[in-house]
Amino acid sequence: MTAIPAPTPGRELSNPPSDGISNLRFSNHSDHLLVSSWDKSVRLYDASANALRGEFMHGGPVLDCCFHDDSSGFSAGADNTVRRLVFSYNKEDILGRHDAPVRCIEYSYAAGQLITGSWDKTLKCWDPRGASGQERTLVGTYPQPERVYSLSLVGHRLVVATAGRHVNVYDLRNMSQPEQRRESSLKYQTRCVRCYPNGTGYALSSVEGRVAMEFFDPSESSQAKKYGTFATGGCDGYVNVWDGNNKKRLYQYSKYPTSIAALSFSRDGRLLAVASSYTFEEGDKPHEPDAIYVRSVNEIEVKPKPKVYPNTPA
Repeated sequence: MTAIPAPTPGRELSNPPSDGISNLRFSNHSDHLLVSSWDKSVRLYDASANALRGEFMHGGPVLDCCFHDDSSGFSAGADNTVRRLVFSYNKEDILGRHDAPVRCIEYSYAAGQLITGSWDKTLKCWDPRGASGQERTLVGTYPQPERVYSLSLVGHRLVVATAGRHVNVYDLRNMSQPEQRRESSLKYQTRCVRCYPNGTGYALSSVEGRVAMEFFDPSESSQAKKYGTFATGGCDGYVNVWDGNNKKRLYQYSKYPTSIAALSFSRDGRLLAVASSYTFEEGDKPHEPDAIYVRSVNEIEVKPKPKVYPNTPA
């Protein structure tokens, strides 16, 4: 008799951050993984080779990061600063600043602009092609109803989620006012917003562990990636894969050592990066070390099951 091996959480990356992981993102061009942390670092990994390719240290915790191209990216700092990081030359520039910590950051390939959201209740758009210096790179500043908690982009559409459960939807080609002003359909504070890759709407999560599926046009009825599925991670240490169309769980991965702070699928959906990092939801207490796992995704885990209709009498 042979024993069935226990399910593994994936391959653990070496040289992880030494404090809470604020975000991680796969590149759109390779298996490079960009990771920001409360240990004041932004790190670039080659996830396939399990190798640290570069690291920048900041003056305070780093709350978000995103790629520009395969060897450069941007960071959002608790020191109110927006930075461009070029790993291939070990060079960094300060693009500009907010009046409070910068919570989230996104680069729009469609518009060639960087978008940042801050706890100073503003959204800012930057042109990183300009010379370094805020007066030359800042395109515009757009007041928000509350502190910005999360941003997401698809094409020219930008979704901004703030405190107070506000959601603003913009067209980057006309930022003078939101296309839509909405309120979250969830009862509690927004945690994260992510647009559907097909551009029809967005998923919105809140601190009580619920996810709402919303559409830009309420008459739309299809969404999501190849199979209309998405993944969520919680403070319970579990990662779940969901069928958004049918509102059913497809798969639950084995429990991770501590809270799930961030998730990212690779460009082809072949890999899933998981940040197992305590998010202090129960205050300061002893916890497992911060870690990043990269796991292969099997089709059976993400492909919705076909609907079975009852046989109708002839």
